[in-house]
This record gives sequence, structure tokens and C-alpha cells, in this order.
Amino acid sequence: MASQTSDGNFMRNFWIPKHVLVPESAVESSDVDVDGPECPVLVFVNSKSGGQLGGDLLKTYRALLKENQVFDLGEEAPDKVLSRIYANLENLRLQGDRIAIKVMEKLRLIVAGGDGTAGWLLGVVCDLQLSRPPPIATVPLGTGNNLPFAFGWGKKNPGTDEQSVKSFLNQVMKAKDMKIDNWHILMRMRIPEKGACDPIPPLELPHSLHAFHRVSEADELSMEGCHTFRGGFWNYFSMGMDAQISYAFHSERKLHPEKFKNQLVNQSTYAKLGCTQGWFFAPLFHPPSRNIAHLAKVKIMKRHGHWEDLSIPSSIRSIVCLNLPSFSGGLNPWGTPNKHKRRDRDLTPPYVDDGLLEVVGFRDAWHGLVLLSPNGHGTRLAQAHRIRFEFHKGAAEHTFMRIDGEPWKQPLPVDDDTVLVEISHHGQVNMLATHESKSKSVNDPSSPHHHDVEEDDSDDEESKADEFRKFGAAETFKIPDEVDLAHLS
Repeated sequence: MASQTSDGNFMRNFWIPKHVLVPESAVESSDVDVDGPECPVLVFVNSKSGGQLGGDLLKTYRALLKENQVFDLGEEAPDKVLSRIYANLENLRLQGDRIAIKVMEKLRLIVAGGDGTAGWLLGVVCDLQLSRPPPIATVPLGTGNNLPFAFGWGKKNPGTDEQSVKSFLNQVMKAKDMKIDNWHILMRMRIPEKGACDPIPPLELPHSLHAFHRVSEADELSMEGCHTFRGGFWNYFSMGMDAQISYAFHSERKLHPEKFKNQLVNQSTYAKLGCTQGWFFAPLFHPPSRNIAHLAKVKIMKRHGHWEDLSIPSSIRSIVCLNLPSFSGGLNPWGTPNKHKRRDRDLTPPYVDDGLLEVVGFRDAWHGLVLLSPNGHGTRLAQAHRIRFEFHKGAAEHTFMRIDGEPWKQPLPVDDDTVLVEISHHGQVNMLATHESKSKSVNDPSSPHHHDVEEDDSDDEESKADEFRKFGAAETFKIPDEVDLAHLS
């Protein structure tokens, strides 16, 4: 009995009364403190992530929390949920409701799913431009789980029993807020004179890249005669052979979803595909014409308004534009440059809120394995506020690209046209980080500063309107019914 009472007292920290969540509900006497919960939470679960785990986790959260605090992303999109709840919170705030005011001040979001699911919720929160954007904790239910790992939530699928969920909620209550940069990505290509209207089948594009709602003709980014896509990312954009392996994995999972119910099996299959696709033997199976330097002209902007060409070694087969120190299941391709590299090449440690992307190159999978060694890193190419890839007619008909774990096969020009991909800083969102967080903030006293980091080393002014562009995650964005949410895991 004492244990049940103790558990009940603990859960009171998270419970939100019904009248706060559901408009026009009667205010009821409840077991929520009169001053409001200490750590009110809303939980979003991709019930199709992690095989059976997503569904089991949904049941456990619903058993522990109040009604209307837990949402299945397969049933209701997060933009609809948050718009409704925040409208009600604002009305109650104007009426002087103390609990509603406390919930607005302290609300935290939990999202359970893969990196694609987490990115969806992050985009929604960013697009809604809430007066008090709530920080977000991520439950790792996917294969790579780079986002959860970067903020200390681990990369292994969690337990779904009540004790495991309570342990996670305890971490959420103790976690600290951390701002992170988010990035806008624009992709533009000429509308083909012949053939299909869409250069890429819509269902094969990442959901975060406006796969279903193109930029409208009235949009400032629209260009006559071109297909223009845009979206956002929080962790990385990559191109080349690493994205090719990811594409092969996703294609295989799409054909045989029944074989991908277990995280360990998924990771093993991923490794096997790396071998069969030639990533470990790239010099033999990957023609030089597919190397990044042959495919694209890359420009970077270190200072606002000043573009410069980025020199890429001819051997580089994969390029990663990285925001967080977590790639391919938690590896850090940038590492921490020593003081000589910082001085000679103007490099800095990888902070997640400094407005800079780290650009790293890899020759092949063996090169990638150096990340497993202490202080190992890829080929550091640059840090930049903006990056532009220009693809012209060349030796390859296509390449492979990936945003936060979601890959696609990108057609390249067959005539004198250009495919343009441009990445720019968009703003910041709030994440929740545990004491084991790998991500470091410029403003965090516990983060290594430029003058005291000492590790060994191997090897035009933009329009302010850019800051207020939407990713399309909310309102204009809807995942079609025919898309399996499991593909976001």
C-alpha cells in the first residue's frame, strides 16, 4: 500500500487535469495539486515504431497518465493536438486559471519513435511559433536513434513496462533545457519537358522535405519552370555512399516489413548491406565518377553574404553536414580539433547552438570505422552558416541523399540544367538533455570552451524573412494515409 501511495505521489508531478487539455470541460476536483503539476507532459507515440514496442509503450503511458495526455501519431497529427491545447491554455490563462498558467510555463513534450518521428514533432513545434515553445525529450524506438543519443536518452529501445516508463519520466523531470540550431533545406530542379511531371516519386522523398506540398507559386522561394522543395533538419544532411546504403536498407524494409521487427536484426541487416553495396570496398566497386568532387560544385558561407568554393579531396565518396555529435548510431565524425587545427584552419568544437554546420567527408566504410577509436574523426572540410550544392550534367544519372536518417534517390541533370540544394540556418528549438548528453552548448559552463579543449588529432546580408519560413511540418503538412508510419522509425 505504501508503495502504491508513493507511486501515486510521484505520478502527480506529471498529471494534467482534463479541463486544461479539453476545451469547455468542467473543472473537477482532482488529485492534481491546486498550483498545478510540477512537470506536466504530453506524450506522442508512433505506435508503429520499434515493432511491437511502440504499441506497448502507448498502452503503458495511457495507463499511467491522465486521459488526453497521450497521443498515437497514427490517429492524430501533433500540429492538430498542440494547436487545440495551446488555444485552450491561452483562453484559461486570460481567465486567470492558475493551473493552466503553471502548465504553460512548465509543459514538456515526450516523443517516442525513430529520428523521423522526432523530427516531425520538432518541425511542428517550430512551425507553430508558440509563445512558450515546450522542450522535447525523445524516446529511442528507431534503428539509429541519433537524436535521443545526442541528448543522453540512449540509443537502445527502452523497456515498455510501468517501471521503465516511470524511470524515463523521472529523467524527464530532472532534464535540463538545451537550445539547438535547426536548418532549412531548399532543393530546386527544372521541370522536365518530357516524361513524368514529378522528378522524384513523392512517396520516396523524406516527409520533412515537402514531399506532398510543393512551395506555392506565391512563395518567395518559388521559381518559374522549376520544382521547388523545402524542409528542415536537426541532425544531418548527407550525400553519397552512406546515403546509398541507407536507401538500400529502407527499400528492403519497405518490401519485407515483417523481417524488420527487431532493432538488433535491423542493425545487422544494415551492416550486411554495407558490404553488398561495396561501401567497404569502394575503390573497387564505386567508380571515381561517383565521388563527391565529380558530382557537385560545393560552396560555403562562413561570413554572411560571402560565398566561397569548398575544395573536396577527389577520394571523398560521402559528405555529411552535421549539426549534432551523433551520426550512424551515435558516432561523432567531427571530434574535437586541437588548438593547432583551431588556429590554422579556424575550426571550433561542435556546439549545437553556434549557428554552424560541421562538414565532414569519408572515403569509404573503413574510413568511417576510425570513429570507433578514441579521438577518431572523418576528413574535416569546413564549418559554415550556409552550404550550397550545385549538380550539373556529369557522369552520373543520380546520387543518394539523406536527411536525419531518411534517404532518397536523387536524379541529376541530363542536359544543361542544374539541381540545387541549399542549406541555411533557420532558428532554434528547445530540447531536453540528461546529464549524459553528448551535445554541447556555447552557453553551457560545463561545455569545453575554445581555449581549454586539448585533444589529440589524427589526421549579401540575408533577408530576415528567412528566419520565419516554415518547414511545412504543421498545418500545410500531412502524411498521406498510404504512408506507413513505420517508415518514420
